[in-house]
Amino acid sequence: MTENITSKDGTTLAVDVIGQGAPVILVGGAFNDRSTVAGLGAELASAFTVVTYDRRGRVGSDDKSEDYSVANEVDDLAAVVEHVGGRASAFGHSSGAVLVLEGVMRGLPVERVAVYEPPYCADENQPRPAADVYDRLKALVAAGDRDGAVELFLHEGVGVPAEAIAGMKAGEGWAFLADKAPSLPYDVLVSAPWQPMPFDRLAGIGVPVLAVYGDQTAPNLAEATKAVAATVPGAELTVMQGEDHGVLQRPAALARILTTFFG
Repeated sequence: MTENITSKDGTTLAVDVIGQGAPVILVGGAFNDRSTVAGLGAELASAFTVVTYDRRGRVGSDDKSEDYSVANEVDDLAAVVEHVGGRASAFGHSSGAVLVLEGVMRGLPVERVAVYEPPYCADENQPRPAADVYDRLKALVAAGDRDGAVELFLHEGVGVPAEAIAGMKAGEGWAFLADKAPSLPYDVLVSAPWQPMPFDRLAGIGVPVLAVYGDQTAPNLAEATKAVAATVPGAELTVMQGEDHGVLQRPAALARILTTFFG
């Protein structure tokens, strides 16, 4: 069943809860909503109370903030944790992984954290998006240019070649991506890929952390995941053979890893 809860600033969040057992919150990244983590949730529901939600500005959740900040999304995650009893474990994918880690670093009562390929900048010498990509995305969204926002995010934020984006635009999945365009500035601001990852703050995390990446993923995502595991005290690192950033489309193997970690 879908329930609506209220975040600190009055934003309404759509939340689904299935299964039974200790609560585990699943947080998707860019172009994700609660439907894209539902397959993983179904795999986990026999062992856990699985909680999924639409991050603000997506599908069933609105956005009452006049000017978005990362603190808004941390407050949203805090509201979800409170909704399921005040303590929970969490899994985050991509920018959702960064959001979950940010929540822990800001003191949310999250007991165990698993992350899949957080898009941090682990090496300040690697190519990075320009810092103004956030402002340009906001401007495109404000102008109602969803296609332009998706193209900018994919090309400059992710590094997808222009010819590949042209092919994507001709496919059936483009409408789903364009629907999520208003939330893309949030993903960029959460991840802040133009600046180095917060090594000092990550080193202060005191809860168990599992960092996972696929051996077929982009090199920068693999390096960022390894850096999280190397920086957070006692963190575990797992490499999934044959997987890439699209692991949520094939959730069974990931669910087995998470069941062991959260169990």
